[in-house]
Amino acid sequence: MISTRRAAMTLRSSLPRSVQPLARRTFSTSELIPDEPARPSVHTSTVPGPASHAASAAIDLIQDSRTHQLVVDYEKSKGNYMVDADGNVMLDVFAQIASIALGYNVPEMMSLSDDKEFMTAALNRPALGAFPPKNWAEILETGLMKAAPEGFDQCTTTLCGSSANENAFKLAFMAYKARERGDSTFTEEEMNSTMWNQSPGTPQLSVLSFTSAFHGRLFGSLSATRSKAIHKVDIPAFDWPAAPFPQLKYPLSENTEYNAAEEKRCLEEYEDILVRGKTTSPVAAVIIEPILAEGGDKHASSSYFRSLRSLAKKHGAFFIVDEVQTGVGATGKFWAHEHWDLPKGEEPDMVTFSKKMQASGIYHKKSLRPRESYRIYGTWMGDPMRALQARRLISLIDSHSLVSHTARTGTALHSSLSSIFAEAGRGIDGAQNLRGEGKGTFLSWDMKDGPQRDAFVNAMKKQGVLMGGCGERTVRLRPMLTFGEKQMGVLSEAVRETLKGM
Repeated sequence: MISTRRAAMTLRSSLPRSVQPLARRTFSTSELIPDEPARPSVHTSTVPGPASHAASAAIDLIQDSRTHQLVVDYEKSKGNYMVDADGNVMLDVFAQIASIALGYNVPEMMSLSDDKEFMTAALNRPALGAFPPKNWAEILETGLMKAAPEGFDQCTTTLCGSSANENAFKLAFMAYKARERGDSTFTEEEMNSTMWNQSPGTPQLSVLSFTSAFHGRLFGSLSATRSKAIHKVDIPAFDWPAAPFPQLKYPLSENTEYNAAEEKRCLEEYEDILVRGKTTSPVAAVIIEPILAEGGDKHASSSYFRSLRSLAKKHGAFFIVDEVQTGVGATGKFWAHEHWDLPKGEEPDMVTFSKKMQASGIYHKKSLRPRESYRIYGTWMGDPMRALQARRLISLIDSHSLVSHTARTGTALHSSLSSIFAEAGRGIDGAQNLRGEGKGTFLSWDMKDGPQRDAFVNAMKKQGVLMGGCGERTVRLRPMLTFGEKQMGVLSEAVRETLKGM
């Protein structure tokens, strides 16, 4: 009998790798979602309507409801369309904060409920680190490892994106100290001092992140987050450095000289932090998002990111790419850092993922696996049910060429929005600040200010389109991978009509 690993590798070799271009083909949403609504339908005078408000009020008796945008009828939602508690049918181009890959109630995903392997995993959630199911290697090999970025042979599953980043920090710290220690084991002084959070057992190491970054809301990830003060205020934090992220001017083609100088300035300060840190709090890891999403969809050139990686390596820092929001196809590559064209052997040390994958974790190399056991550990180190869900998602994304479909859709959508903003004139800043060209449907633009952005997003709900904001004044699009020509027409029409009314 062929081994599980060998069988999985045979299956994997028959499919295109995420870094390879997918075959060009035309995808229609009806292939996966035959009964998706044709267009939005809003029948309440306000959105959210009375039923949504009542449901939020009931929830508020138990949990804080102030962050609610809508209360959803998930049973009736279908594909790219969300149905709220009032029965309003809305095109969802926010996708649960970028965390849905294919859409609501996709039949081939729903059929997992008929799969005995899936139901067994759902009803018998194991403590994975101690009691994994006998088919766990097969689940990983035929699912998450099929989507592994080039150069990675390990996948450590976690509970969410924040915990993926937190455990990536731990891997970096342990590897950094192991590199210093060589073949030596822990000293008695290290083992005793760490129990009091003292050196040398608890070293003064740091993680370098960037202005406007978002990496999560747990203690370590929050210390690396720099997007909004409300995330951090009142919370004790590690004294970790932040490097400036380039503030590019748009359109990019008209600001090449300025943008090159801005990236050069930021890279010089970044390297200075790496050098200065060696004498105070050495930088064990650098973490970066390919697009700084929550901070306002901030972009930089591929050469800038290649320089970040090479400088981190030069100064001994491990390089973590946070693909929690950018990963799984939204930018027209399976992983957004593939746009950087990193040389072979210069890939990141770790890539973290969550959201669209429906499972969470860290891709890394075996060299980063700690020498001792129980160092990256917990009761629930992920969830086999979610890993099976991710396996089905990865298979459908591949078989329907949804990454290349999203790349083509994004090009057409960028062109459509550019025309609409040009028609709108100076009432908004979108014509000058539309961002994400060549990055699939991961598009965004700035309004004049925060209040105008919020008014625009709320007005779009009345048009039957749900979208989101980020940063101080940015509108962001995060549609599903099944978003195509028909949905783009609905979105473009709604944007045009909303701008006319502002």
